[in-house]
Amino acid sequence: MTVSALCCGGADFGTACKGAAMDALLSAFRDAGGNFVDTAHFYAVLRPGGDGASERALGDYVHRHGRGDLVIATKGGGPPMAGYRRTDAWLSPARVGADLDDSLSRLDVDTIDLFWLHRDDTRMSVGEIVEALNAEIQRGRVRFLGASNWSAARISAANAYAAEHGLQGFVAGQPEWSLACKNIPESELADDSGLAPRFMTADDLSTYRQEKITVIPYAPTARGYFASRGERGCEAYDNALSRARLKRCLEIAATSGAAPGQVALAWLLHQEFPVFPIIGTLDPAHLQEALAAPDLVLTPEQVRSLTCSEQDVGES
Repeated sequence: MTVSALCCGGADFGTACKGAAMDALLSAFRDAGGNFVDTAHFYAVLRPGGDGASERALGDYVHRHGRGDLVIATKGGGPPMAGYRRTDAWLSPARVGADLDDSLSRLDVDTIDLFWLHRDDTRMSVGEIVEALNAEIQRGRVRFLGASNWSAARISAANAYAAEHGLQGFVAGQPEWSLACKNIPESELADDSGLAPRFMTADDLSTYRQEKITVIPYAPTARGYFASRGERGCEAYDNALSRARLKRCLEIAATSGAAPGQVALAWLLHQEFPVFPIIGTLDPAHLQEALAAPDLVLTPEQVRSLTCSEQDVGES
């Protein structure tokens, strides 16, 4: 696949973003060279009338405006949650296959370009999961595979199994990741089932770096933490390391004439392995700002400055 530097996130398609506003947002993204869109089977399931809305809205847009070179990614195998059907064994072949049935119908396509598993299920071996997904590839319903909210170690193990057995592994991981450091609840830290959302850890980062696995992160600007200069997202991201990185981000933004959110995105794009951030803004002005981030060149010194550690903060 050949995709744009940024991916357009569709979590709010068909609900908070629909009709003419959604058309304008997607068309502006495509006019700027964007061709990569990410959605999911269970997006908006908790909103009245929202079940499947994102995929259906994207399918309707494509039907009216044409597919062109648009690369569509969606997710199945979602976690157990209120209002979501088939809550047990969420990565069983039957469950994943049923989610694929829905997604293909809603998007009105024959094949999903990039199919993500929305969560891991550590009750299943990576071999079982890889075998089942490759059966869907053989059926022609999926082109490439991704793992959303998986640990990098499990992705690496799955890819090793795939290589050993002549099968296709995961081409990318999708954790939450940004320049900010997230305050992760103890309940999520203790959850080893695979159900908890996955924020990029130091171990994950080391594996992605060593194995050059592509990362397509969500919440890449910490849900407005950088764009708002620390006023938004405080509960989730406010800590000494995030504040230190925000300060350095603002300094680079001031000297380069860029917006802080652009600097945060550019930092991701300057990693040692491929990174394609997912931007989920509904504001056309914020979209245009984000779309300029790939053109912002950071020096190695600026990248190192932004990548400060807790030890650096303690010493300063």
